[in-house]
Amino acid sequence: MYEAKNTQRAVVRIGYDGRVHKEFRGPQAETRFENERKVLKYLESRKCDFVPRLLDADPKTLTLTTSNCGARVEHMGEQRMREIFEELESYGVRHDDPFLRNITYRALDGRFCVIDFEFATIIGPEADKTADAHADSSVTAPQRIHWSGMTHPGRFRPNNEDTFLAILLDERGVRYLGKNGEASLADADFLFAVSDGMGGERSGEFASKIAMEKITSLLPKQFGLNDDRFLAYSNSILLELFVAIHKEMTKLGRFDDNCRNMGATLTLAWFRRGHVVFGHVGDTRLYRLPAVGGIEQISEDHTHVGWLRRKGELNERQARTHPRKNVLAQALGAGHQFLKPQLGTFPYEVGDRFLLCSDGLVEGLWDRGLDEIIRAPEQLPNDTPVAQRLVLSSIAECGRDNVTAVVITTD
Repeated sequence: MYEAKNTQRAVVRIGYDGRVHKEFRGPQAETRFENERKVLKYLESRKCDFVPRLLDADPKTLTLTTSNCGARVEHMGEQRMREIFEELESYGVRHDDPFLRNITYRALDGRFCVIDFEFATIIGPEADKTADAHADSSVTAPQRIHWSGMTHPGRFRPNNEDTFLAILLDERGVRYLGKNGEASLADADFLFAVSDGMGGERSGEFASKIAMEKITSLLPKQFGLNDDRFLAYSNSILLELFVAIHKEMTKLGRFDDNCRNMGATLTLAWFRRGHVVFGHVGDTRLYRLPAVGGIEQISEDHTHVGWLRRKGELNERQARTHPRKNVLAQALGAGHQFLKPQLGTFPYEVGDRFLLCSDGLVEGLWDRGLDEIIRAPEQLPNDTPVAQRLVLSSIAECGRDNVTAVVITTD
């Protein structure tokens, strides 16, 4: 642990694990300690992703432990600085010390962050109520999880560049799950992922398998984190994973002509005791189907067409027929230099359903069709698993691309 700051108001030390330890001292130390703790908890409840995550608070030593938001910024224009603090206010917090010394740069995702909230004010509506409710809430989490998965090359492709993964993580390590099954959520995490490879010859098939192998080698060690720390670190954990996969594919493409421009999309969902942590790059998708009804696409297609649809300039029909619908703005590898995966966390409830799929599935099925098939009761013959019904229905309608679906249900 090394000392990064030592003033009359605080001592800041950074541990070898990257965590930041801030010890308050001097005038009104207790008040400033409590204010920063309260503000960080509030920002966490608002899902603000460019501020430190509060990991621990010790009122006896007046020490806060937070995640690391990178290095301090030495130079920045006044206009850009104002924009950063104005963005913070959109999350309901006004920084009362809005100067360059409280801005850092997080190299992992190229994000400017805001730090030091001992002098900050919560200005959002019902601020105290929201923060306290978030801190004290105890949601009854579902007890069991059910899943089914299927991948198919489609009617015209000679090989399958899609891959899906279903694994269980517990104190004993990693276990691969079958294509269909159910289990208890009490003592284990469950992780599901879909990847669509791209590249010449069979390098696309290789690319999607690389993504899955990296997941199984890098993520299991995070199971030991307690729930609070896991949720606090989740974005950083998944960001490091995506960056590692991107670097591996880029390196292979640089030194092996057979792997040149090799790349993949990736969408994953990690289920842990009432929360889903997800990460996404490309145009594979994550949908949520709440128990009360409806279907919501959680992931954002990293295409210009996806951006136009999110802005409301295209409807689903127009997006599906647009000539540039499959042109990716970013992917893992594939010669892309820019990488900014979509990362997030949200709670789930009993009866919620989730779908991870490749773009080949939605070539043949509209969102309404996905909803109808997933919510339909199991049908004969032999109670066909829902993922298989989705894939076969999509192939019957189209089948031009590889088709993959993974469906998860909680109860």
